[in-house]
Amino acid sequence: MRRPVVGIIGNAFLINDQYPAHAGGTMNSEAVAEVSGCLPLLVPSDPRFVSVAELLDVCDGFLLTGGRPNVHPEEYGEDPTPAHGEFDRARDAIALPLVRACVERGQPFFGVCRGFQEVNVAMGGTLYPEIRDLPGRMNHRMPPDGTLAEKFALRHKVRFSEGGVFHRLMGAPEVMTNTLHGQGIKTAGQRVVIDGHAPDGTPEAIYIEGAQGFTLSVQWHPEWQAGADPVSRPLFEAFGDAVRAWADGRRAWPLSA
Repeated sequence: MRRPVVGIIGNAFLINDQYPAHAGGTMNSEAVAEVSGCLPLLVPSDPRFVSVAELLDVCDGFLLTGGRPNVHPEEYGEDPTPAHGEFDRARDAIALPLVRACVERGQPFFGVCRGFQEVNVAMGGTLYPEIRDLPGRMNHRMPPDGTLAEKFALRHKVRFSEGGVFHRLMGAPEVMTNTLHGQGIKTAGQRVVIDGHAPDGTPEAIYIEGAQGFTLSVQWHPEWQAGADPVSRPLFEAFGDAVRAWADGRRAWPLSA
């Protein structure tokens, strides 16, 4: 039986600072294959090579991954500054219209970190360039030193809206997550429901109101050890269920809000 296909939105990358490549973390493919039960397909996210229409036809769902480059602030009406960091305009050109098309069609996607921010921008929202510079906010960035396990360690709580989509999916109003991001939501896009916050008020979990498909997105990185983590596993399992439902023609996701 054919596994449904999940397009993993990749990032532009330089091997040895010279050789251009498209990259995707192995942990993304592992989470999609082993927890979601789908076929991971790395997408060269550049409109020179792929179109949104082709991706919608080939893939049953999409994982919008994290990545060092940020969404270009011109996409939400602001000028770039050094605080905005690096950009990947080719990925912007694929990911943002892809999100809007999936919302319209009911095709499932799961946004992670940069992907979470892409979803908000695609729906008309804006971003802060640096969360840690805001009064009262904690430093959400990746620790500069340590092993991968230390960088992806659980660092703060996320509290969900009582009775909301994430609360129902997790079976708990509050969970512990890692945190490896510099930017964050400033204003929510149209139909973007902020369903979970960090203790400092930073939005951490969203979905698209009225969407027929899976549109859950999180600011943390659930792909890290997704099979063993009690927070990550239900997210990727539910995503896999939604992708299979799309592939089978059932379309709607049961927990759609």
